[in-house]
Amino acid sequence: MAANIAFRIWPFQFRILALMAVVPFVRAQMPANQSPPQPAERAGGRTEFEVATIKPAEPGTHVYPTVGLWFDDSPAPPGGHFLAQGTLPDFIQFAYSVMAPTQQVKQMAAKSPKWVGERQWVIEAKADGSPTKDQLRLMLRSLLEDRFRLATHFEAREWPVLVLVLNKPGMAGRRLRPHTEGLACDAPWAAPPDRTAPSVPPGGFVPTCGSAQAIDGPDHTVLFGARALTMTHLAEGLSTLPTIREMDRPVVDQTGLTGTFDFTLQWTLDFTAPTPSSISSTELTGPTLQDALKDELGLKLKPAKASVQVLVIEHVEPPSPN
Repeated sequence: MAANIAFRIWPFQFRILALMAVVPFVRAQMPANQSPPQPAERAGGRTEFEVATIKPAEPGTHVYPTVGLWFDDSPAPPGGHFLAQGTLPDFIQFAYSVMAPTQQVKQMAAKSPKWVGERQWVIEAKADGSPTKDQLRLMLRSLLEDRFRLATHFEAREWPVLVLVLNKPGMAGRRLRPHTEGLACDAPWAAPPDRTAPSVPPGGFVPTCGSAQAIDGPDHTVLFGARALTMTHLAEGLSTLPTIREMDRPVVDQTGLTGTFDFTLQWTLDFTAPTPSSISSTELTGPTLQDALKDELGLKLKPAKASVQVLVIEHVEPPSPN
């Protein structure tokens, strides 16, 4: 039976393994002269949890989160209860909607306090009402600043990236459609009997809007899709896939496509990931991720360098007592 796995907790998900004294977290989709839109701007200024606790995680245990520590736009559950476990970089990733290439982390890992990348924390907090995900991000950011003495700033840096572009100018693929042409987010959804059938519309096997999902298929295939996802978030999601992750380059959206989209992408897992200079080379019998991007979504990846906005961590300390 195929396992239905939320993309943000897929076992191959990109994980930040360490954090250095001054570490860049890439927000690669923004031009160099423009700061990324932050939760504070979208959610209406600084705000805080009503009450919060930070505790070291018990070895060998893991709490089930109320909100995944990821950068997607899936809605937050009602009730204002925040519970999650992770390293400090995991929480930073969620609070600032950013991610870091692992190679940049490794280069300065020796300067890092060892606890930062290794120690797991459980944060449980309560907010008034039913805040949005952006409001929860802002509340968590305030908590990290107060309890971990976290200090940050954004700056532009030249970075090796993979740019996501249209394979043919002005032409999207058959499995990439504007969300306005698909099932509305508030409409009833029914699971298709065969989620891989061509008759299933793009993203039709995904029950909710705003986050991508992947399901395992036969012969090392993967079915990946989403409803109402921006191209920015699609690019960020591609950065976490095994084939792309091995290149250690964030994916930058340069498609020029605006709005949200429904899509479905199916490919064969490549266990010998190519280098950026030979991105299309493969010896697999099924379609590679790059082939599927071109054939199904009308997109392609090109290695390049780009000036990107990064979040730089200036200062951090172990959390203050509860």
